[in-house]
Amino acid sequence: MSEHSSLHINQQRLWNSLMEMAEIGATNKGGCNRQALTELDKLGRDLFVSWCISAGCEIMIDEIGNIFARRSGDAEEESAILTGSHLDTQPTGGKFDGVYGVLAGLEVIRTLNDNHISTSHPIEIVVWTNEEGARFSPACMGSGVWSGEFKLEDIYQITDNDGQSVLDELTKIEYKGLLPAKPRPAKAAIELHIEQGPILENEAKQIGVVTGIQGLRWFDLSLKGEPCHAGPTPMSSRRDPVQSMLPILACCYDLAEKFSPWGRATIGCIEAIPGSRNTVPEELKISIDLRHPDAGTLDEIDEIFRVYVDEVCKANQIEYTLEETWRMEVTQFDDLCVNTIKNATENLDYQHMEIYSGAGHDSLYVSQKVPTGMIFIPCENGLSHNEAENAKSEDLAAGANVLLHSILELAIVK
Repeated sequence: MSEHSSLHINQQRLWNSLMEMAEIGATNKGGCNRQALTELDKLGRDLFVSWCISAGCEIMIDEIGNIFARRSGDAEEESAILTGSHLDTQPTGGKFDGVYGVLAGLEVIRTLNDNHISTSHPIEIVVWTNEEGARFSPACMGSGVWSGEFKLEDIYQITDNDGQSVLDELTKIEYKGLLPAKPRPAKAAIELHIEQGPILENEAKQIGVVTGIQGLRWFDLSLKGEPCHAGPTPMSSRRDPVQSMLPILACCYDLAEKFSPWGRATIGCIEAIPGSRNTVPEELKISIDLRHPDAGTLDEIDEIFRVYVDEVCKANQIEYTLEETWRMEVTQFDDLCVNTIKNATENLDYQHMEIYSGAGHDSLYVSQKVPTGMIFIPCENGLSHNEAENAKSEDLAAGANVLLHSILELAIVK
């Protein structure tokens, strides 16, 4: 065991930091509305930066507004250990989504400072810009630009619903930095996050060792029939798109069940045109979200779904278009990072399980450039993107302790 094996973060200080940050953009229902590149986002960033400066960190800001708070290592030529997440929220978001990973990283640095512990590798806390994608789309904007997934100049031109551009708003809040928005040498990246689902809580596990992020396929399906009167037209004479939609949607849920427990099927939107009570629809527009953490299985789900849509529509003489609007490939996290997190969890004697992330995170793009891992803790009733989002202080501390000891292992304590 390491001489620092009994080291723990300050649970009350972490909680106090989270609650102080939650006052910025606080909503009447106990959540937070601190959307990206708003004045409230600026206030949250300013508070975080002030805390990091007090902890002795060097602050660097890149061209897309990502913040890097660097604690020096004994060997500054060594690559950094990255940790962090995001400070922006949904319009009706909670106190922990994203911000927990950022402030737990700060708490790790405060704990190292308190105990006069130095590391060989520098440690950098990262605040990624606009992870949520609530005000500006796409989501994970800062990490996407940093990784090269998005072009900086294209992202600068994106506007919100009021016509304000990313570039103008970055400049307005004074977080358009000079550092190039691209990777610098990094040994590893560890992101700590609430699960945003109910699995850990249901399984009575305090820590989720995240092995990867589910892949997904988004489809827009249009089914075109023939509008006619609901009363005079016999069922046998109709070309009703609803009759094709029903087995197609059943197929989606059957696929999720067939490839359980990790298969997912979600029908987010159904629009009937013309949308009249006593008229067979001329067209149905349907959004479909299919997910699985195994790449081969997701490809199989994709193929079965496409073939079935074609068979059903041909049998019912329904014209259709099936457009794939987004594809997020399966992400497998780095073995060294996953094993480091797992070892830290076991050494701290926390109940844990391996788990996949059902949601996208900045780690999706970070992992393309840096060996990456994630840590999950439970959240109450699995709620997130919700003002009722909640997490226990002891679980928040447990996750931060796993982060602390994972970083200690990766950064090499001197």
